Amino acid sequence: MSSPNWDGRFSLAPRILAVNVFAILMLAGSILYLDSFRERLIDQRRAELRQQSGLLAAFLGTDTTRIAALTARYGAIGNSRLRVYGADGALLADSWRTTGPTFELRDPADDPFRRDVARFLDRAIEAAGSFPALADYIEPHRDSRAAWDEVARAAATAKPADTLRFSADRIVIISSAAPLPGRALPRAALQLTRDTRDITDLVRRERATLFVVFLGVLAISLLISTFLASTIVRPLRLLAIAAQRVRLGRAREVTVPRFNQRRDEIGQLARALSDMTTVLRDRTDATEAFAADVAHELKNPLASLGSAVETLERVTDPALQAQLLEVVRTDVARIDRLITDIADASRLDAELSRSRFERLDLGALTATLVAGYDRAGLPRGVELAFSRPEPGSVMILGEAARLAQVARNLIDNAVSFSPDDGVVVVVVLASSDRVLLRVDDDGPGIPPENRDDIFRRFYSERPPSEAFGRHSGLGLAIARTIVEAHDGTIKALNREVQGRIAGARFIVSLPAA
Repeated sequence: MSSPNWDGRFSLAPRILAVNVFAILMLAGSILYLDSFRERLIDQRRAELRQQSGLLAAFLGTDTTRIAALTARYGAIGNSRLRVYGADGALLADSWRTTGPTFELRDPADDPFRRDVARFLDRAIEAAGSFPALADYIEPHRDSRAAWDEVARAAATAKPADTLRFSADRIVIISSAAPLPGRALPRAALQLTRDTRDITDLVRRERATLFVVFLGVLAISLLISTFLASTIVRPLRLLAIAAQRVRLGRAREVTVPRFNQRRDEIGQLARALSDMTTVLRDRTDATEAFAADVAHELKNPLASLGSAVETLERVTDPALQAQLLEVVRTDVARIDRLITDIADASRLDAELSRSRFERLDLGALTATLVAGYDRAGLPRGVELAFSRPEPGSVMILGEAARLAQVARNLIDNAVSFSPDDGVVVVVVLASSDRVLLRVDDDGPGIPPENRDDIFRRFYSERPPSEAFGRHSGLGLAIARTIVEAHDGTIKALNREVQGRIAGARFIVSLPAA
């Protein structure tokens, strides 16, 4: 069972924002960590107060006649409120009666707004965290042992007990009770009470600092996300729109942005898409031009054929009828040749795009082709000379059948222009990091103004001795297409001997393997 493609479900912009905000949320999680840090500090203070209450109970138990004096003295030097309750539950001594309060119990109504916000955040973070729910700290109207659960438990069980409470302004109050020495139960007991305002204020200050840092980092993250969205998402969207318009057939009016100033992957993608669109446009133009050329080339023999057929119906002279039938046969053969070459040319690009180039020896390939010409013989006494290279010295990557077609087209072209008893020279050699195939003939050469035209489709400049219509004019165009598909070049020039043209020369250059 395949998993869903979560990566493609959302746009890039929210995903960029989500990735950046995720790191910010990790920072926000440190605020919750502060709450657990406060819990640990409170637990530490709670343990300290429990230890102090036990020590005081042991000390007071040895001299119960001086409880009031000792309680007053502790109130003067300690930072906790000490109360002592007798075995009957009545309050015997309270350090605040002589020294005054050692911590402050504030009314939330008198606090400024920022403390209201701080208490609101306390509640929100406590709800999200693991802080336990606490009872409220309320001073009783009549102070006795029964008013404090931890004191009652300590007196009844002769074991220390403590509890946490919230003051009205959300400050944790720690109360720790310890029994005084004695045999009967319930015993006399003492209570130490202390607030944690210093801890709460410390945590609130750190939380405020973290919150300011969080807002600053969040603002920076949003700016970075916006910048990334504008530099990544917006260019990609423009490229997608342009590609969509090209797909809808509006390539002629579409300008794909190239982002030449960008040197990153998006710039490379933009230029690749722009180049691909240009190639597609050129291919479309070439297809349209090819279709127009095909229509033009087929019209000529069809017109000749139609004229001959119409004339044949009205002619009674057998000799003239035979002449017209020869025209019909010639035009039909020409049309058949055109259709065959056109079909080959139209399949060429698709076949080359699917071809898998292999390492091959161009010298051996050409030698096999030349041997075939030698066995079949050449017309008009033309001879074929081949300069064979060393085996393995002219290795290339390519498709053997198509490269053989290039060599065959060049040799056929050279033979057709060679005079009677002429020589066609075929040479394959290595030159630096290239492999060259050269075909020379003894013909009249190529007019300088026609050197580019001869590679155009359907261009045909044939020798006067050759029968009309034997060539479609696609041979050299097909050869150039094949050579360029192999990352090579083909060019035509004239051979000169003592300042005069001695024939034509075609040179194919291919990268060496």
